[in-house]
Amino acid sequence: MKTLLHIDASAQKWSGLAITQDSASIPRHTSISKAIAAGFVSAWLQKRPQDKVIHRDVGLNPPGFINQEWIASVFTPEADRSEEQRSLLALSDTLIDEVSQADIIIMSTSMYNYGMPAALKAWFDQVIRIDKTFTFDLARGDYPLEPIMSAKTLVLITSAGEFGFSQGGIREKMNHLGPHIQTLSHYLGVEEFYEINAEYQEFADERHRDSVSRALAKGKKLITALISRF
Repeated sequence: MKTLLHIDASAQKWSGLAITQDSASIPRHTSISKAIAAGFVSAWLQKRPQDKVIHRDVGLNPPGFINQEWIASVFTPEADRSEEQRSLLALSDTLIDEVSQADIIIMSTSMYNYGMPAALKAWFDQVIRIDKTFTFDLARGDYPLEPIMSAKTLVLITSAGEFGFSQGGIREKMNHLGPHIQTLSHYLGVEEFYEINAEYQEFADERHRDSVSRALAKGKKLITALISRF
């Protein structure tokens, strides 16, 4: 049995309407990234119904931002932490445990101002934590950080209002979403990273529908490839 950690980050809700490659229209005020991710997880479970799914929607239930007290708690030895400090770190502990259980992370997010939503950044800040997900040792020279976890796969599913953010695209240098998440995922033990993109959402034209259709097809192909290894 494998465990999937399904994280959604869009502030918009998913209407629950299925988005398929044959869809004639796509609901405008719904989360495309959540819909594609839900389809991905559903298709996965059709092939591997025995697998476990942990779902967390940080878009609708955002984690709190870290602050000075949180940082002080992290750097206080566990045996010396007060009850208040333990309480401050309780959510972080839970989120890290979810990542620890996961073999595959399915992460869906829209692009906000060319980067990730604040809620998703808050999730990363709560999870990437010294002596929990990475160690720090100056004996390693200029690269003192090293992940504790390993062998995880991350599938990033994104939706953007504009287009051309992939390698070689007209907005490649404006893309601070996928590259940022790929960099951070290293400290979650991610060794394989895949990205599925839907674009043109604000144009709401045939290019958008084609982009969503390609994203769905890419997801199905990726599921087949990943499952063949298990």
